[in-house]
Amino acid sequence: QAKYLAQIILVGAQVVGRAFMRALRQEFAASRAAADARGRSERPQSAAASRITGISLQEAQQILNVSNLNPEEIQKNYDHLFKVNDKSVGGSFYLQSKVVRAKERLDEELRIQAKDENEKGWKAET
Repeated sequence: QAKYLAQIILVGAQVVGRAFMRALRQEFAASRAAADARGRSERPQSAAASRITGISLQEAQQILNVSNLNPEEIQKNYDHLFKVNDKSVGGSFYLQSKVVRAKERLDEELRIQAKDENEKGWKAET
């Protein structure tokens, strides 16, 4: 009787183990597909800028509360957020540094876009 009980436990553990491994493989494949989709959505230069600055374009836009890449709006929001997060007025140095990094990321994206537009204009002329 103990032999049958041990066999039942062993078979049950095998079934649960296989199901767990299958679920783990599916989750891994889904996360890889999501990462690939994110990588394809950004241009190579933009993706490189995200890796270098450590902040994505979307996160930078959220931090500075801008929906489009308008240099004046970016600068205005940056100035305000930098000032209110100044440590001398009771702000947070951490938040202030996030604001600076977000501004750097958006400035880099503006530079990439300007370069792309210049290259398109140059190609159109030739």
